[in-house]
Amino acid sequence: MTEEYNFKSICDLTTRVLGLPTGELSKKSRKRPLQVARAVAAYIGRTEEDIHRTNIAKVLKRDRSLIYYYEHTHDGNYKTCSIYKDTYNKVYKAYKDIEGTKDIFVKGSDIKSYLLKHGVKEAPLYMDDVLLEVKSGESSTIIKTTYLDFSNQLENVKLALKNYHYSINII
Repeated sequence: MTEEYNFKSICDLTTRVLGLPTGELSKKSRKRPLQVARAVAAYIGRTEEDIHRTNIAKVLKRDRSLIYYYEHTHDGNYKTCSIYKDTYNKVYKAYKDIEGTKDIFVKGSDIKSYLLKHGVKEAPLYMDDVLLEVKSGESSTIIKTTYLDFSNQLENVKLALKNYHYSINII
C-alpha cells in the first residue's frame, strides 16, 4: 500500500516537472513524451525506492513485463537518446531535491509521540485488531487500531509523515 502511494508521488512529481497534466502517465497514449516520462518514473521508482514492479505496473496501468523493459533499456536510452537523458536528469534532480529535505526519526518513541500529536489515535485496550508497524530509519513503533478505524488511521499516518522517510507494515 505504501509502495503504491510512494510511486504515485513519483508520478505526480514527474508530471509536474515535465508540465504534463496530473494522471497523464496512466493513460493509454503512446506519444513519445509520455512514454519517456513513464520509463523515467518507473526507473526512479525501482532504483531509488525499490518499489515492486507489480505496484509500478498497477499505477501506470501497464503490464509488469514493461517495467523490466524500462530497467533493461535505461542505460542505452540514457547514452543515446537526448530526450530521455534530459527528461531523466530533470526528474531525478527534482526527486533528489525533495528527498534531501525529508527527515527520519531516531527513536521509536519519537515516532509514536509525533503521530499521536498529529491526529493518529490508538485503539482502546483489548480492542486492537490491527497493528501498524511504522518504520523510519532504524527505529520503529507499533500503532494499535481496530478493523473499523484501520483505513482512517492509515491515512492519518500518511498525512502526518508526509515529510519523512518511512514505511508501513500491516501486522
